[in-house]
Amino acid sequence: MERNNYIYILIMALVSYAIRSLPMTLIRKQIKSRFLQSFLYYVPYVTLAVMTFPAIVEATSSPVAGAAALVVGILAAWFGLGLFPVAVICCTVVFLLELFLI
Repeated sequence: MERNNYIYILIMALVSYAIRSLPMTLIRKQIKSRFLQSFLYYVPYVTLAVMTFPAIVEATSSPVAGAAALVVGILAAWFGLGLFPVAVICCTVVFLLELFLI
């Protein structure tokens, strides 16, 4: 059975368009539910976390080094360091662990 890739692309485009256009057309007034507002507020952060955390552990040659860098990065961010210093610290942790221990 021969597959037509253009049909798949068309279906994907329609689904992507529907996901973006239906909320604008169906919800006309302001959302008053605090639960729904907070849910919609945190959806991008949860999506980013779901995509990022597995990649942190799997991007290194050893998952232990990735997990250690994750913990150190969370602690560095907790103590108020910015994005660039946290990234440098995490990269250094991975480099040193993979160089000396693993």
